[in-house]
Amino acid sequence: MGDVAVAFHELSFVPEGDEVVVGRVDADSYAVLPADGAALLREMTRGVPPERAARWYEDTYGEPVDIEEFLETLHELGFVRTSVAPEQAGTGRLPLRGLGRAVFSPLAWIGYAAVFALAVLAVVGDPALAPSPGHIFFTDSLLVVQLGITFGQLPLIFLHEAFHTLAGRRLGLHSRLGVSNRYLYIVFETRMNGLLSVPRAKRYLPFLAGMACDVVVFAILELVADATRQPDGDFSLIGRIALAFAYTVVMRFAWQFQLYMRTDLYYVFATALNCHDLHEASTALLRNRIWRLLGRTRRLVDEQQWTEHDRRVGRWYGPFIVLGVTVMLLIAVLGSVPVVVQYVQTAAHGMRQGPLHPAFWDGVLGLALVAIAFVLPACLARRKRRRPASVTTEEVS
Repeated sequence: MGDVAVAFHELSFVPEGDEVVVGRVDADSYAVLPADGAALLREMTRGVPPERAARWYEDTYGEPVDIEEFLETLHELGFVRTSVAPEQAGTGRLPLRGLGRAVFSPLAWIGYAAVFALAVLAVVGDPALAPSPGHIFFTDSLLVVQLGITFGQLPLIFLHEAFHTLAGRRLGLHSRLGVSNRYLYIVFETRMNGLLSVPRAKRYLPFLAGMACDVVVFAILELVADATRQPDGDFSLIGRIALAFAYTVVMRFAWQFQLYMRTDLYYVFATALNCHDLHEASTALLRNRIWRLLGRTRRLVDEQQWTEHDRRVGRWYGPFIVLGVTVMLLIAVLGSVPVVVQYVQTAAHGMRQGPLHPAFWDGVLGLALVAIAFVLPACLARRKRRRPASVTTEEVS
């Protein structure tokens, strides 16, 4: 059948230096091919039968190619169509694409910059507006603080992810925003399907859109706090709530700088370095380095599963993983620990009032919520780690 053309799904070809990222956008399946391999695939997608394409490759590059093995790889990637039914072109109008263009239009960026500039002027004029751990406690009730912060953040997190989604829709991608959970916590997730099908320069905005949203949200909250002051200059309840949420936005923004995790900035960093799986490659190389030092070579993983470029960058990127842990500890010490200390002190003060005082029960319930927030996820994680082992044991027996 080497003289019969092979039917392919619609594929994208994006040059990345000496390599080409080839992908099937509808299935979100991608492969990094050398330039000559991508050229061979292009010939076959144009209807050239495999045997003729192999001869073309040998004439062009001066060496033979194992076309059968190449086709087998393309089948495994899902690039080859297995059905004779015609493909849907998907040329229909993409929902929210117009909104994405408006949100990231030049006029919108001017507005965002103006809002941020006004917020900076307000903070410089009154340092009390500057983010502080004490802003979390917008009321004396720990129970109200805990519930307010927990549920009040959800719309802001949703907005962060929505900006990612709209940035993708602006490029014509079928990016999707979904709602999920991690143990007891509600999380929003953005899926950037097809992002690797666009040139690298266009990928930065979808990655950075969430952080841009955080900056604008922070600025708006600061301006609301400043604009709703009481006649004596103190912050109103609305202003204190705005400052509390502004602090949580700052903490989430700082969290993005932990490059050892797959944060928004990590993807920006990996894209700028033209790496396709920097996190896994650098982590594996670092672990291999440690195992070699300990003489435990049986634990080494095969480094050839990553591209040569990813391995080269990963060798010096590995220490950033260790540095990232240090950054995480600094964020915890400077941002989280002061909140926890004040929380416990307030709860202890209320509990000293005795069971007949409302502050006693507010402190008890507040501490109970904190205990649940820390202990229950840990228990669920431990149970989840044990579950695969128990299933495997039952199957073997």
